[in-house]
Amino acid sequence: MRATFRNLLASIDVVSFFRARHDHAMSVLRWTIILVPMAMAIGALCAAFLWSLDEATRLRFDQPWLLYLLPLAGLAIGWLYHLLGQSVEGGNNLIVEQIHEPGGGVPLRMAPLIFLSTVVTHLFGGSAGREGTAVQLGGSLASAFGTLFRLDGESVRIILMAGIAAGFGAVFGTPLAGAVFALEVLAVGRVEYAALVPCLVAAVVGDWTCHTLGIEHGSYHIDYLANATSAVRFDTVLLVKSALAGVAFGLIGLAFAEANHGLGALVKRVIRFGPARPLVGGIVIIALVYAFGTRDYLGLGVIAEHPGAPTIAGFFTGGVDDWSWLLKFVFTVATLSFGFKGGEVTPLFFIGAAAGSAISGVLDAPTDLFAGLGFVAVFAGAANTPLACTIMGIELFGATHAIPIAIACFVSYLCSGHSGIYLSQRIAVPKTGMDSLAPETTLREARARRVARKESITHEA
Repeated sequence: MRATFRNLLASIDVVSFFRARHDHAMSVLRWTIILVPMAMAIGALCAAFLWSLDEATRLRFDQPWLLYLLPLAGLAIGWLYHLLGQSVEGGNNLIVEQIHEPGGGVPLRMAPLIFLSTVVTHLFGGSAGREGTAVQLGGSLASAFGTLFRLDGESVRIILMAGIAAGFGAVFGTPLAGAVFALEVLAVGRVEYAALVPCLVAAVVGDWTCHTLGIEHGSYHIDYLANATSAVRFDTVLLVKSALAGVAFGLIGLAFAEANHGLGALVKRVIRFGPARPLVGGIVIIALVYAFGTRDYLGLGVIAEHPGAPTIAGFFTGGVDDWSWLLKFVFTVATLSFGFKGGEVTPLFFIGAAAGSAISGVLDAPTDLFAGLGFVAVFAGAANTPLACTIMGIELFGATHAIPIAIACFVSYLCSGHSGIYLSQRIAVPKTGMDSLAPETTLREARARRVARKESITHEA
C-alpha cells in the first residue's frame, strides 16, 4: 500500500501541480480586482442613467411644449457628435469591432456623450431605447479599465464583453440574459465561452449595484397558467401557435433592422451635413405626431402619459391591440435613422409585446402570454441572440412558459435572415445554406451584397 502511494506521488509532478493551482488562483484574484469595481462603476452609471430617463420622461409629460424643441435638441446632439464624437459615432458596432479585432480601444468620451444625448432625446420626445446607452457606457468604461491595467489583446476582448454584460444586465435587471447576450451578440451562431465567467460576474455585480442604488425595473406578469403545478407545460396546439407567432416576430425584427439601415443610409446620402440630420428628424417626428394625432409612441413606452395610453406592461393586461406595434415601429425608425441616440431594444420590446397582443387575436391565443413571447422574440430576431432572449424571458416571466418562449425566440432568429440591428456582427454559422458567405462575413458585408444584387437585378430589368 505504501509503495503504491509512493508510486502515485512519483507519477505526479507536485511542483508543476501546485504552480498551476497558484497561477490559476492569482489569475482569478487579478480578474476579480478588475471586474468587480468596473462592474460597480457601470452599474452606478446605469442607475444614474435610468433615474435621469425617468425624470426626463416625466418632465416631458408635464411640459408638452418641449416636443417643439426637438429639432433644436437634435441639432445640438448632431453638433456635439460632429465636434467631439466622430470617433465614437459607431456606437455599439464600434464596441463589437473592437472585441473582434482589438485596436485603438473604445474612447472614454463615448460614456458622457451617449449618456447626455440619450437623455436629451427622451426629454424632447424622440422614440428611442436605453440598451445602446448601457452597452456603450459599459464598453467605454471597460476599455478604460483595460488601459489602466495594461491588459493584452485577448484580455481586452474579455473585459469589453464583461462591460457589455454589466451594462445590459444592470439596465434591464436581467443579469443572466446580460451575460449570455455579451457572449452571443458578437457572431451569428456562435457563443464566446472564453468570457463566460467574467461576463456572469460583471452582469451580476452591475445589476446588484443598480438595485442597491434604488433602481426598480418594470414588472411584467403572465397570468395564463400562473397557478400551474408543473414548471413547464406541454401543449401541442399552443406550441404550434408559438412557432407561427415566431415567424411573424422574426419578419418584424428583419423589417425593423432593414428599415432602420435603409432609411439611415438614405438620410446620409440626402443630408450630407451630420448635425442637420437630427434637426430634420425632429421636424419629421413632430409631423408624425400631427399625422397620427397622438404622442403615445414617443419615448420609451414604459410610462403612460395619460390613462389608456399604450405601454409595454399594458399589452400584458389589456385587450388585443392591433396597430400599436406598427406605429411604434414608424416613430422609432424615424428617430434613430435621423441620428438621435438611445438604442433599439426597449422600442423592440414595445413593438414585440404589441405585435404579440395583435397576433393573439388572430390565433385565438392567450394575450398576456403572446405579449411576453413578442417582447423577447422580436428582439431575438433583430439582434440574432435567441439564447439570451430565451433566458431573459425566463428571468422576466418565470419558467412556466419556457418552452413556448424558446420556440418563439429560435423561430424568430431563423426567420430574420442574415440581417440585424448590429451590422458588425459576424456570421459564424449561416442560418441557411442558400447564401454563399465567406467565413466571418459581417452583417454589413452581407447586407451590401444583397443591396448590390437587388440594384443589379433592377438595372437589368
